[in-house]
Amino acid sequence: MRTSSILHGGFVVTSVTLLLIGAGCGEPKSNDNPTSTTVDPSDSDPGTESDPGTDSAEETDPTQTTDSETDPTNASMTTAADSSTGDDPSGASSAAFIVDPDGAGVSNECDIWAQDCMKGEKCMPWDNAGGSSWNATRCSPVDENPGEPGDACTVEGSGVSGIDDCALASMCWNVNGETNMGVCVGFCEGNEANPICPDPEQGCSITNNGVLILCLPFCDPLLQDCAEGEACYPEPNGFFCSPDAGGEEGAFGDPCEYLNVCDPGLWCADATSVPDCAGSTGCCSEYCDTSDPDAMCMGVGQMCTPFYEEGQAPPGYETVGVCVIPQ
Repeated sequence: MRTSSILHGGFVVTSVTLLLIGAGCGEPKSNDNPTSTTVDPSDSDPGTESDPGTDSAEETDPTQTTDSETDPTNASMTTAADSSTGDDPSGASSAAFIVDPDGAGVSNECDIWAQDCMKGEKCMPWDNAGGSSWNATRCSPVDENPGEPGDACTVEGSGVSGIDDCALASMCWNVNGETNMGVCVGFCEGNEANPICPDPEQGCSITNNGVLILCLPFCDPLLQDCAEGEACYPEPNGFFCSPDAGGEEGAFGDPCEYLNVCDPGLWCADATSVPDCAGSTGCCSEYCDTSDPDAMCMGVGQMCTPFYEEGQAPPGYETVGVCVIPQ
């Protein structure tokens, strides 16, 4: 399974490369986890979130952006499609995700699910390489007066430092790179095989090689019903709102290494899925509605391909498609 990365300030996810902020979006289409995707956008893995403020191959601090990758959400995310086999564990078969551009191994000091740090500490995702996306875990002190999910928060240093004033099993998300302020977001409960989010309108976003496990609102990629400054991006467990970390880039055909650097209505597809996409891991391509007989794709040779395999789409996502060159 591939990973996604989210970029901070342009989040980067380690399954699907993505710059994620963590702001809320519209109501989820279903309480079920849309994990069966059909689209294999060329087996790229856009599942890495990065902090829009810190740029990493996992989720990065959406408020800490980097020169090369915008950090719209301070998260870096990489998709969970298997790059070696071309199979997408979630069912995606036509629209390939891009692979984690960092390629670095994960160095974890603690278990983000088990929260196995000493009393008074919490296991937190952070960037141990001086970048802008979460790529490891560390034990950090719990603030004396911690904020709960939904509360305003502050980070120390940057959005990917792993040090904030949020409660145990939560982190400061969508951090503003100038003020170092964001909002507390809770971690998923359960385990990676059976992740749980208390709010039925949220799903478990697992990115950056499993370092980021956040409960985020579902969204509709065709409606792009996310908050201003965010877009609806795909990852193995569904579609989630993440900060748009692309800045002035992110138009159709623009190169991308992170999922959340593409403009709303677009996603980071594998280079082989987009015409004239050379010299980059992937390029931005469109979502499309497979139920629309007049649906057209901008790219020469592209076709509107179902994102989910037949019969595998969760309720509300049956007509979600992506524009790719058939492989």
